[in-house]
Amino acid sequence: MSTVVYNDLIFEISSPGRTAYSLPANDVDDYDLQADLPEELVRKEKAELPEVSELQLMRHYTGLADKNFGVETGIYPLGSCTMKYNPKINEDIARYDGFANIHPLQDPKTVQGALELTYNLQEYLKDVTGMDAITPQPAAGAQGELTGLLIVKKYHEERGEGKQRKTILVPDSAHGTNPATAAVCGYDVLEIKSTEEGRVDLEALKAAVGPDTAGLMLTNPNTVGIFEKDIDEITTIVHEAGGLLYYDGANANAILGKATPRQMGFDIVHLNLHKTFSGPHGGGGPGSGPVGVVEKLEKYLPNPRVLKEGEQYVIDRSSESSIGRLKGYFGNFGVNVRAYSYICSYGMAGLKQVSEDAVLNANYLKALLAPHFDTPFDAHCKHEFVLSGNRQKKAHNVNTKDMTKRLLDFGHYAPTVYFPLIVDECMMIEPTETESKETLDNFANTLIQIAKEAAEDPETVQTAPHRTPVRRLDETTANRNPIITYEKPSEDNEE
Repeated sequence: MSTVVYNDLIFEISSPGRTAYSLPANDVDDYDLQADLPEELVRKEKAELPEVSELQLMRHYTGLADKNFGVETGIYPLGSCTMKYNPKINEDIARYDGFANIHPLQDPKTVQGALELTYNLQEYLKDVTGMDAITPQPAAGAQGELTGLLIVKKYHEERGEGKQRKTILVPDSAHGTNPATAAVCGYDVLEIKSTEEGRVDLEALKAAVGPDTAGLMLTNPNTVGIFEKDIDEITTIVHEAGGLLYYDGANANAILGKATPRQMGFDIVHLNLHKTFSGPHGGGGPGSGPVGVVEKLEKYLPNPRVLKEGEQYVIDRSSESSIGRLKGYFGNFGVNVRAYSYICSYGMAGLKQVSEDAVLNANYLKALLAPHFDTPFDAHCKHEFVLSGNRQKKAHNVNTKDMTKRLLDFGHYAPTVYFPLIVDECMMIEPTETESKETLDNFANTLIQIAKEAAEDPETVQTAPHRTPVRRLDETTANRNPIITYEKPSEDNEE
């Protein structure tokens, strides 16, 4: 049985006179749709839209969908991105009328259920992080970082040290958004080197802090998947210098129910609900990046806030020290509903098992792959780990990009590559807790087979992929000069 693959654009299968819809006759005969439009906006000729039958339309878009890869298609081992299965019960709940068909400008008395959910979510996230107050407003992790650093800035300004505290410390293994966010907020960024073990170099940190230190941005476990065992000393060094500690929550999938950022000494934290708490986020969004703070920073949280007064849930805008609004209304509410459903389904004991299983899966997969690739760090990992393709590159001129392109031929999505930058030929792998042993075995066996191919048949790997709808792309040109519009061939040039 063969499968027909549709590669033509919908414009290219268009034929005059075909329609894929059936609309009732217009029963407003005397209404001129163009009457209120300025003359320069009225079309002089009909738009050249594709004309296809309903069957053509369905086959075309079904064919496109078949080319997509998603978390229901296979393992999505993107290190740092935490692409786990999205439970369908969360989707059902997010579509309840009381959540999906309300408006944020309604009278608060008419949306008490939605406000109660938002308030309860804040309370649950306080338990997860150990923080004293939470805002669900930021739309994603990067905006959570922005929120956190604006709070850092406001805190130092109110203490009369705004001009003095001008430096943010960032480890060299940090997420790229960390230094970018600090720069956007007007801070100087000072990089802190890692040790050979992949942890923060305490001596480098001690040498870096000073009266100009505004704060340190850090995730724990860190970006190479290793827990910062000296976290107490790290936080002490920064606090004694007068700085604040910001916790990047991208790796929180490893610590649920095991430790909190508050216990580690952090003052501010963002969480990625679309990562750790299972919200779907393929294709760049949507996301949710709630921010939590210790008590002394609560007054700086963005307005408005959802609070509880007696038995009523209210929208509060009273804080005069607030950094202001970061996102329209109350953040990405639909993502927050999904995260709330996820938390309620698991409970704290279940969330703890999420982290235990994620760490188990990562260490199991690392143990399978370690003999076949370079392992820059020998310590037990947490939820993710890094490998290096240096061995294959030096011996056979097959690089990490080649090997991950070859993965596509076997139906696997590639892991994060060439990040973090401190690891040459890096592969960053995060299996998450939702993948079975059979799936992990299959993924590992495929990578092991590719490592063998790199030694015995390097050209096959160097020229991969071979079985995808298109072969290897010129990614630089595709990013710099994307073709995103269709230009109809002229009659003279039609083939």
